[in-house]
Amino acid sequence: MNRRIATLVAALVPVVVLGVTGSVVTVPFAALGPGPTYNTLGDVDGVPVVQIDGTDVDPTAGHLNMTTVAVRDQLNLFEAIGFWASGRQGLVPREEVYPPDKSKEEVQEGNQADFEESESSAELAALHHLDLPVSLAVASVAEDGPAAGVLNVGDTLVSVGGSPVATASAVREAVSARAPGDSLDIEYVRDGTTQTSAVVLGARPDDASKGYLGVTPEEQPGVPFEVKFNLADVGGPSAGLMFSLAVVDKLSPGELSNGEFVAGTGTIDADGTVGPIGGIPYKLIAAREAGATTFLVPDANCGEAQQNVPDGLRLVRVESLDSAVGALQAIGSGADAPSCS
Repeated sequence: MNRRIATLVAALVPVVVLGVTGSVVTVPFAALGPGPTYNTLGDVDGVPVVQIDGTDVDPTAGHLNMTTVAVRDQLNLFEAIGFWASGRQGLVPREEVYPPDKSKEEVQEGNQADFEESESSAELAALHHLDLPVSLAVASVAEDGPAAGVLNVGDTLVSVGGSPVATASAVREAVSARAPGDSLDIEYVRDGTTQTSAVVLGARPDDASKGYLGVTPEEQPGVPFEVKFNLADVGGPSAGLMFSLAVVDKLSPGELSNGEFVAGTGTIDADGTVGPIGGIPYKLIAAREAGATTFLVPDANCGEAQQNVPDGLRLVRVESLDSAVGALQAIGSGADAPSCS
């Protein structure tokens, strides 16, 4: 009997050790999977996700859903194996999500900052698309730069070298087209008064053959209404495209979604350029499970999206806010829209 008990105990010890190890010891991986989706035309807790105050807003219906990726950290061995086996989750080295030189709080703060920047860019892109006023303000002036003592933070730029400027890139292009030592007239508004001053350009630090002004211009809405984005606990820049589409939909007649359940993702710049994102396979799953039939995919993500598209979900390729609006209008009229095929 003692021998039988000893044999049983010897057989159980590795099982117990494995069980304890698998349930207690964490692995250096994080799990990525489908996260919540939010209808940018709808409400969350009774508050509009995209709220516009101070002007008439066109009634909207349907869905323009932004998508997210859920991240699960501090996994034990059994949890990691379970997520991997589910087919809906993916495992990545933890350092890809939380770099070793940053704390988890620092990563979350960075994601929140990216999210807030995407909100600003989304509004500006929508205003540009709708040909609504956008002003260009001086956000900073280099202390030792050519414009120091001439331009002040808060000045609104009107023209550079006689060419009207409405975007930061327009300022860079106008200045870079000149050589160091050239005198350039800058027209700006300060305290409600339009002024013109000449600035002798310096040399760009990264290209001594091109002119350098030494200011950082920042686009700001120039409209008499306010756009608010009321979505907490979401980070990263990938909601930009869908936020922009919601603003466009609310400030223009008709329904961009054409009564369909449209979802999508993509970063957006103030000029309307749509950029790639991470986690596209999981966002596609989340969108389809929420009921989406059309998904807007950044051009650079099309290849990966094609390999992971769920049944019943149409992929529409977009490169800019203009192309996204155009694609949705084409779908509404029965025409072909750019696809990822």
